[in-house]
Amino acid sequence: MNWIDLLRHNTARKGAPLTLAALLGAAALLAGCNSTPKVSESQWSAERLYSEAKEEASSGNYERAGKLYERLEGRASGTVLAQQAQLERAYMLFKTNERAEALSVLERFIKLHPTSPALDYALYLQGMVNFNDNLGLLGSFAGQELSERDQQASRDSYQSYRQLVDQFPNSIYADDSRVRMGYILNSLAAYEVHVANYYYRRGAYVAAANRAQQAVTEFQQSPSAEEGLYIMAQSYDKLGLTDLRDDAERVLRSSFPNSTFPTQGFREKSRRWYQLW
Repeated sequence: MNWIDLLRHNTARKGAPLTLAALLGAAALLAGCNSTPKVSESQWSAERLYSEAKEEASSGNYERAGKLYERLEGRASGTVLAQQAQLERAYMLFKTNERAEALSVLERFIKLHPTSPALDYALYLQGMVNFNDNLGLLGSFAGQELSERDQQASRDSYQSYRQLVDQFPNSIYADDSRVRMGYILNSLAAYEVHVANYYYRRGAYVAAANRAQQAVTEFQQSPSAEEGLYIMAQSYDKLGLTDLRDDAERVLRSSFPNSTFPTQGFREKSRRWYQLW
């Protein structure tokens, strides 16, 4: 027998008329006795904020989770939990493509907590945010290469990984950081050679030689150094600087004995992202 039937039964036994008002009044009374007051979000404890934020993040609601972590950071200010909330919020911003704001949060964390045991993770996440090799739909469709884009973010990413590896060589993030550093260096070298090639094809031979020399000097171990040396030799030849040309060719032969550039010249590359017509 449910509570309405029980109320009707007891009332009928006493001979009292059963009215709708009586039923509704009894229902309200029982509901009031069996329910607990709902706590508003502004009154949540720090522990509940953290729990709710984790649950939202697990469900993929990164924006909602980020707001909860932001609130938790203020609520638990000065505690380790606040530091955790700050890092978690930065990751939520990263997941929602709010790169600038994520970097701002991480920079503030690194500045305020230089001795934090989570500093290696903060540096790793900072590197990840800048390590943007996702070209997006347009870049993928048009065939744009990472080396053809502005490389400042890559340089910033490299610096974060470099600091992590130098300060925390045994960190669980160190090995992956080293791999990413190598990738970034090759990307930066390819970018410099790409720009040198651009200058060369437009007859700006001085600029081409200087940019190629910069790539060869700064990224000697990169595969792109081979093409850089060839651009240097060809640019010097166009400028009538035979001694510099011969020096570049000599270094090219000794460093890359199997190079096909001296015999085959510049390699034909597929149509670039800016050549859709």
